[in-house]
Amino acid sequence: MTPEDRGTLAREVDALRSGERDLTALGDAMHAAVRRLYPLCRSITGDGVRATLDVLAESLDLERHGVPSGTQAFDWTVPDEWNVRDAYVADRTGRRVVDFRRHNLHLVSYSAPVRATMTLDELRPHLHTLPDRPDWIPYRTTYYSRDWGFCLADAQLRAMDEGPYDVVVDTTLAPGELTYGELVLPGESTDEVLVSAHVCHPSLANDNLAGIAVATEVARTLAGLDRRRFTYRFLFAPGTIGSITWLSRNADVLPRIRHGLVLTGLGGPGSLVYKRTRRGMRDVDRAAAHVVTRRGGEVRDYSPYGYDERQYNAVGFDLPVGRLSRTPHGEYPEYHTSADDPSFVAPAELAEAHLAVLEVLDVLEDDACVTNLSPFGEPQLGKRGLYPATGGKQATDAVMAMLWVLAYSDGATSLLDVASVAGADFADLRRAAASLESAGLLAREQGLPRAPAGTLTAD
Repeated sequence: MTPEDRGTLAREVDALRSGERDLTALGDAMHAAVRRLYPLCRSITGDGVRATLDVLAESLDLERHGVPSGTQAFDWTVPDEWNVRDAYVADRTGRRVVDFRRHNLHLVSYSAPVRATMTLDELRPHLHTLPDRPDWIPYRTTYYSRDWGFCLADAQLRAMDEGPYDVVVDTTLAPGELTYGELVLPGESTDEVLVSAHVCHPSLANDNLAGIAVATEVARTLAGLDRRRFTYRFLFAPGTIGSITWLSRNADVLPRIRHGLVLTGLGGPGSLVYKRTRRGMRDVDRAAAHVVTRRGGEVRDYSPYGYDERQYNAVGFDLPVGRLSRTPHGEYPEYHTSADDPSFVAPAELAEAHLAVLEVLDVLEDDACVTNLSPFGEPQLGKRGLYPATGGKQATDAVMAMLWVLAYSDGATSLLDVASVAGADFADLRRAAASLESAGLLAREQGLPRAPAGTLTAD
């Protein structure tokens, strides 16, 4: 590590990987954030979103934006704001058999106000359960149609008699605003990296709080650096309507976005999964694929269903934004149920996700084409202190990394290209390139004029 690397992302990544920084403590801190945010009743608008942003603002210099209800955002309209005071179903004795105060998921999100007395048969069309998971509460929404409902464990429903029941949904749906938070960390370049997490789900630990926690810790890490190559923009917005609204209000920003990641579902079980951008071979795709596959994870092609990556990749924007998660939505039974609670999220998984995101950003920050300044045969590394004094032994990993860099440093091949050919870790080649550059054997070129993807082979 050269003196210039102190206070850089490369330095932070190396410190976490070596144990110099306590990654376990970071995982515990992120899990504590998940537990703290879990009770808040979030939706696509309302007090729960603002309360969530209040917590994030304790450690991030967030700028908060409020967009009035009725505002047009392309084909969408910002809806009325929704807030909850209380909601329950009570039997004849006044006992609440379904109670929003016990769990946020009991109330269908965006339920319209109701006060009525109903039999169980009258109530059934408004009740949602999971018969195959009789002890779990499902998560349901009615954002864009005026309806109402309750979610409950199927075992609860089977225990209910014919009633009658007092049904109360004490909510408000009225003109207000859609709220999102944004943090911009300026870099040496005005080119931007977008990191996005959705903030609209109530009491779902993996499906949104894990992404929020990792995004927050990544932002804190980057904010503490002395030097950043790119400008970083963190967006904490409600899913779909939030990202579409942000896109509609930031036409001047979009041309500057060079790379992006949507973070979600990063605290549950399963290996890391990266979903490519729509084009499939953007720089962020190559960087994320390198990191995720070396961590034993999976890379998937783009599909138009998922989280906000589908908004950023829409043909009108065509932004280079991929998605990082663990087991994707809908592929684990706890998804969108009360079983997705803080116990489902592991500090170690959050910690690994945090480091993986930093590693992807490290590739984006430090990848460059390099030129061998001593290209006529292998330069003598020993006289520059880069080769062991005693020869005849197998080359060390550090020496092999330098030899790989020198072998392909033709000014048109990037370090990530070399890592692909060599089957090497990008960080090892980054360190090797720094050593060679300090010794006057290598020059870093501006930009990344690479050979076409797939043209390099390890013959």
